Amino acid sequence: MNKKILKIRILPRWIIIVIDTLILSFASCLAYLLRFNFNYAELNNFHVGKGIIILILSGLFGILFTKSYAGIVRYTGLMDGKRLLFASFIGGLIAATSNYIHFYYFGKIIFPLLIIVFTYLTSAVILYSYRLLVKQIFTAILFSEKNKEVVAIYGTDQTSMLVRQIIENENLSNKKVAAFFDERKQTVGKVINGVKVFDPNRDFLKAVATLGIKEVVLADKNLSVERKNRIVDQCLKTNLKIRTIPPVENWIRGNLSTNQIKEINIEDLLGRESIKLENYNVREEIKGKKVLITGAAGSIGSELVRQVLFYHPNSILLLDQAESPLFEIEEELKIKKGTIPIYTIVADITNYERVENVFNEYEPEIVFHAAAYKHVPMMERNVVEAVNCNVLGTKILADLSIKFNVEKFVMISTDKAVNPTNVMGASKQIAEKYVQSLNFYLSETNPEATKFITTRFGNVLGSNGSVIPLFKKQIKQGGPITVTHPEITRYFMTIPEACQLVLEACAMGKGGEIFVFDMGKSIKIADLAEKMIKLSGFEVNKDIEIKFTGLREGEKLYEELLSNKENTLPTYHHKIMIAKNHLVNYKVIREQVQNLINVVEDKDELKIVGIMKYIVPEFISNSSKFEILDEKRINK
Repeated sequence: MNKKILKIRILPRWIIIVIDTLILSFASCLAYLLRFNFNYAELNNFHVGKGIIILILSGLFGILFTKSYAGIVRYTGLMDGKRLLFASFIGGLIAATSNYIHFYYFGKIIFPLLIIVFTYLTSAVILYSYRLLVKQIFTAILFSEKNKEVVAIYGTDQTSMLVRQIIENENLSNKKVAAFFDERKQTVGKVINGVKVFDPNRDFLKAVATLGIKEVVLADKNLSVERKNRIVDQCLKTNLKIRTIPPVENWIRGNLSTNQIKEINIEDLLGRESIKLENYNVREEIKGKKVLITGAAGSIGSELVRQVLFYHPNSILLLDQAESPLFEIEEELKIKKGTIPIYTIVADITNYERVENVFNEYEPEIVFHAAAYKHVPMMERNVVEAVNCNVLGTKILADLSIKFNVEKFVMISTDKAVNPTNVMGASKQIAEKYVQSLNFYLSETNPEATKFITTRFGNVLGSNGSVIPLFKKQIKQGGPITVTHPEITRYFMTIPEACQLVLEACAMGKGGEIFVFDMGKSIKIADLAEKMIKLSGFEVNKDIEIKFTGLREGEKLYEELLSNKENTLPTYHHKIMIAKNHLVNYKVIREQVQNLINVVEDKDELKIVGIMKYIVPEFISNSSKFEILDEKRINK
């Protein structure tokens, strides 16, 4: 019986119209009988047959006009009730008009006014009630099916109620909500529309076992990241699926659908609480300015472009040597940019003449320098390119910024520049030393010159070539997931957070600072891999293997945001600090950098790295062919 009902899709509209007509007939007859207290003799004084026909036809016109018959009955909601009420109002208006016309021409009404009111109020209530009844019957039948997947919703706010409604209305064939979870004492133990609220700290396992819960939907958007991680860990231990809903601003046309209730991403568990930065300061800094962003096609650069656009600059210059990604961000911005001019420039930052022409033509006032080579093992094998891009490219941009009177130059560095163990990190520290010493040299000789600011942070979630996209790809391919070392850890932050820091540093910086971001707790990569496997519905080392491959060239186990020689100073935001480090004389570092650049032309990697180690004494290679240079230095 139930299976036959499940096969019913949508009743033909003519059947709905027939049912609605029968209800109108019943309501009109009942109205006459009640109005005259079942006194049939008194009924004969009125043309009852004619009156009932007019009442039915008038009501039917209202139903057809409002198309209240067109709704899917088992999905009846509040809007359907409003439509039926409006249909009854139209029917009553037509009936009253007919009554008035009849009185005008024949001097006698067809039916008393009370009959009109009673007929259409009664019919509206019955029409809506029977639709709700059908909906409840369908729901009861479907929920009685043994193969229904039992769902619990974490949260009891309005969004949670909406999620329940969507799951039940749009997934009647295979879902049912059997429990709510909420930590608040005032809601625990209550029953909401037949569904009980449980305390997740005390009753989670009991509820899962008793109700047969297979899936948990995180609907409470106020959950902290720490709490969300605890919930996910609980679910993974009991082999439950975990899904979540997108932020309200990402709902399609302001509405949530089941297609948007997605499996939770690892990014949702690695982010931290949103950081409210002083965006007023950023707006004052950027509004009306010409902004140049190097590396504009990369992960950080492209997000910087999007955020800078929000603050209404005079124009934005997108500079990158990657043609195709630059084309993609240009196409994306065609819709968003409004009237703000955006110029895409294909250029290599190591080409002095080309970059000089860009500065001369566009006259940027603020430069965000995000262009860099960042992959540690690759740069360990391509030393010349690492130095050319990260050191020479930065020097060219810095020198041209002074020449063309740029107001602020913001360099984006990395935690790998701290106590570097690889060529990439050392090249970034040399670039840091150069721009910072240049700033202090200018502050003494020309206080009105360009202000140089550095931001330093760790890995960003989802950036090109980062570990999470790699793990996702490996899981999709069936494994194994490759992790270099069981104990390796990394800091993570989201790309928008990183770019907020960069913009805030621009507004906050007076010149010469290295801004360091509070990255929270470092995360063990092996634990990250294990959690990603479980979230994908697989078992670790059974479905997907974790394979340890050994540290890569130049890689270290633990990243640091500060060197042993650095301390921090607080800023007005508790998450942003200034690294207090030892300043290098500009003339000295300028000579050292120029010497390094000259040696690069010889393409002798050992000689190049040897000079880098001289400039950065704390640069000790790890798992690299350049360890031989450290041995020689120690033996001396």
